[in-house]
Amino acid sequence: MRIEIERVAKRFGPVNANDDVSLTIQAGAVHGLLGENGAGKSTLLRILGGLLRPDAGRLRFDGRPVALDSPADALAAGVGVLHQEPLDFPPLTVLESFLVARPRAARAGGGARALLPGRGRAAGVFLPRRAAREELLALAARFGFSVDPDEQVARLTLGERQQLELLRLLSLGARALLLDEPTTGISGAQQEALFSALRRLKQDGKAIVLVSHKLSDVEALCDRVTVLRQGKVAGEAEMPAGAARLVALMFGKALALPERLPTAGDGVALALEDVGFGDHRLDLRLARLAVRRGEVIGLAGLEGSGQRLLLRACAGLLRVRRGRVAIGGADLTGRPYPAFLRAGAGYLPADRRREGLIAGLSIEEHVALRAPRPGVFLRPREIRRAAERAIEALRIHGRPETPVEALSGGNQQRAQLALLPGDLALLLLEQPTRGLDIASARWVWEQLLARCRAGTALLFASSELDELMRYSDRILVFSGGRVSPPVSVADLTLDRLGRMIGGELDEPAPAPAEPAAPARSDP
Repeated sequence: MRIEIERVAKRFGPVNANDDVSLTIQAGAVHGLLGENGAGKSTLLRILGGLLRPDAGRLRFDGRPVALDSPADALAAGVGVLHQEPLDFPPLTVLESFLVARPRAARAGGGARALLPGRGRAAGVFLPRRAAREELLALAARFGFSVDPDEQVARLTLGERQQLELLRLLSLGARALLLDEPTTGISGAQQEALFSALRRLKQDGKAIVLVSHKLSDVEALCDRVTVLRQGKVAGEAEMPAGAARLVALMFGKALALPERLPTAGDGVALALEDVGFGDHRLDLRLARLAVRRGEVIGLAGLEGSGQRLLLRACAGLLRVRRGRVAIGGADLTGRPYPAFLRAGAGYLPADRRREGLIAGLSIEEHVALRAPRPGVFLRPREIRRAAERAIEALRIHGRPETPVEALSGGNQQRAQLALLPGDLALLLLEQPTRGLDIASARWVWEQLLARCRAGTALLFASSELDELMRYSDRILVFSGGRVSPPVSVADLTLDRLGRMIGGELDEPAPAPAEPAAPARSDP
């Protein structure tokens, strides 16, 4: 399928999200779409996917002009979008989610039937529900994905949800696939499986658009790259082009790494003693951990290995099964989430849209929700000024009245950071730079390290080994239902960290002595 984008423009108030954008996406090729956060990449994908209509310009699919009024129109024309946050239904099973967008009869119970993939509805060819299950398993096997048709979607990892959505789009006949940051927050094994599937789809003649901030992904997969800057096409390049040229096209300059100086100080921000925690799949134990004020602790492991569970336990969102949790010396074991907040624990989830922000509310309304309430009534002028200060300080591309769902992924992350109190004892982060371009990711870490210098301790989970090695003082590794003791980054290499994630947790390594945790209880 050949897609031609001709002089497309889209405005949101005073912002030109897309400004006279023209490019061609060939069948049987992977076309990279690069640019900093807010450059217009996601807007262009939404136009191609039928979620937005352009203000000007036109689209051609295989030489024919098309007008897309909905995602259903785009899918009927052969275009499927794999969003950064997969569009699925957590209460459904995998098979039920696979059947979404089929004819009504395909979703009914009992003798339900599912549309045969690759054939239009007009063909009138249907399969029994059992055959739909077989189709799902056959598609998954073809691409090396492991799926359980009866598992609830809510229990899947992000990578598993992404695989399911890809299979669903293919079963519905997608001939062009648009992928928005598909490797952000998934495991190395899932990334390898995805890359293998995309190469196979390319050989099958599919047109593939890859939006990514990871230049390594672009260099590994793409045949051609288009770079957007402030809504305009800044340039194109045949691959391989080299990372330096791509960065120059994206930002107009080379980028320097933020300075990483030791930030750990005296005093214990977080103390865990013989802590047991888990969910329906995992039962984990951590014998002892004391995190100093200003220290950065990285959590490494394949997605779903328990890093998120530990963060939620330290935030008071998951009750530990045994042991003791203390923040700043106050014993909070068994206490509710508000007690952790009052003790100075802040939590930044990876899923910004479901857990971090509230769709339908503006930036200003989010600021109002987090504002202290000395009285019964809020003061609108003060709230608006606070929102304007947050937008300026965090460089959010939006206005106080902008709905958070209208922000790009990077600006949603900045909005989450803006809502955090300034005097936290402990900051817990899941994938803090997920979906951010290189410059934004480095800027975020500058803000986080500034908090560390002020005494805030950080625990963060990341799927990026380079990020873990660059910013952590010590790292905990989660693998095979076990958690390693904290290992100093000075005693690690990328190779050894990778082997530990793969299961080699028993290799002895020196670790610095941890300060004793105060025994003071919550007053």
